[in-house]
Amino acid sequence: MARINIPIDVLTSRLNLGDRFSGLRSGGLGGRFANLRPISEFLDFKRLSKPADFGDMQSRVNYNLGHFSSNYAVVFVMLCIYALLTNPALLFTIVFVTVGMWVIGKLDGRDLEIGPHRFTTSQLYTGLYVIAIPVGLYSSPWLTVLWLIGASGVVIIGHAALMDKPIDEAFSGEAV
Repeated sequence: MARINIPIDVLTSRLNLGDRFSGLRSGGLGGRFANLRPISEFLDFKRLSKPADFGDMQSRVNYNLGHFSSNYAVVFVMLCIYALLTNPALLFTIVFVTVGMWVIGKLDGRDLEIGPHRFTTSQLYTGLYVIAIPVGLYSSPWLTVLWLIGASGVVIIGHAALMDKPIDEAFSGEAV
């Protein structure tokens, strides 16, 4: 049977993946949150209103997702922290795997000797995975990820749809 060779650069050049993610690599975390809007503007209850129709809602969502993008990133991070704090088994699994990998990495390939017993790094990794996989499956990470997607979608899209544009922006798109 003949192998099919698909050059990866053809796919990535057509999708323009390199240029799409170059902005994320070049800018730091401080640059991402440089346009963080004040909390008084983000939670301005005077501007909350029901959209008149679907077109108005779509216009609001498009404007607010660009205008409050850093604030929505902070909301997503806060929801992630909440999800980890309310799921202690998942938090334990993440900390256990991270600390275990760090400790095994600190050995620099040497064997771990505890009394008369000697453990190689491959045995340590195997032991870590034998413990972490069942505990990780018990902690229901997929349920947490799905909750996070749903909760952030409802909060972010709900805020973007209900928050009206500022007065000066509302009339900028109309012809005189």
